[in-house]
Amino acid sequence: MNVENWTAGLLERGYCIIPGLVPDATVNGLSDDLDPIFAATPLSQGHFYGFSTKRFSGLLKRSRHAETLVTQPDILAIVQAILGKACDRIQLNVAQAIEIHPGEVRQFPHRDHDMWAGEKGTHEYLINVIWPLDPFTKANGATQIYPYSHGAGGMAKGEVGAPIIAECEPGAAICFLGSTAHGAGANRTDRPRRAIVVGYSLGWLKPYENLWLSYPPEVARTFSPELAALAGYVQHRPNLGNYEGQCPSLLLTDQMPEHIGAIDALRPDQAEMLAQFANTARE
Repeated sequence: MNVENWTAGLLERGYCIIPGLVPDATVNGLSDDLDPIFAATPLSQGHFYGFSTKRFSGLLKRSRHAETLVTQPDILAIVQAILGKACDRIQLNVAQAIEIHPGEVRQFPHRDHDMWAGEKGTHEYLINVIWPLDPFTKANGATQIYPYSHGAGGMAKGEVGAPIIAECEPGAAICFLGSTAHGAGANRTDRPRRAIVVGYSLGWLKPYENLWLSYPPEVARTFSPELAALAGYVQHRPNLGNYEGQCPSLLLTDQMPEHIGAIDALRPDQAEMLAQFANTARE
């Protein structure tokens, strides 16, 4: 896979669909693990979430296969290339399962970055990846994406234009920017359709999913260091998201001291600036 080409396409059109990115075994294993949770989860309530749709998060503690999607190397490379320009590190924004039932209406076209109130257009806030667990078709409510609706230029348009239907098979990754208008389609079939949404955002934002409640230390201790960092157990320099002045990954160690001291977590440029200031102050 050529990460640079997919990144360029995502930036140009606001979306891209990458086929065959994860094997069938991962998709099928994840779907099997989530079967009882889908069955037990009540329907959502609200015109945004839908009245004939089921949603639940916390996927990293529900199936070992979820990590394969969240840490897919090519996706992380694309996300880092785009979001890394505006943050010290990226973070997991959400890992959510969605099941759209027959009769659900088309979702209101929206931009996911509108969950944050900051100024839009200078940089992207997040990138979402939809992983179909069932084939995505126009009939069963495949996501509708509005090309070129992203960024400052796209947001300045009066209308978002006509959507494309993100029809694809399980194993594909449907990627779109936080500034890209989109929405789920109406399910006009007699069967539910399932998908996973994995979102990544700038590391200094409050994530959509409260990661520390979804994955408290006793859960996150089972994660790989890469996954734990994505799930919030790392600082965003300078010193953001610390625990008692240190990296929260300390909570995942076997021996947690009762009392700890604060330690700077600065970017190299900040560390150099402060060191020069301190040397001058000592003169």
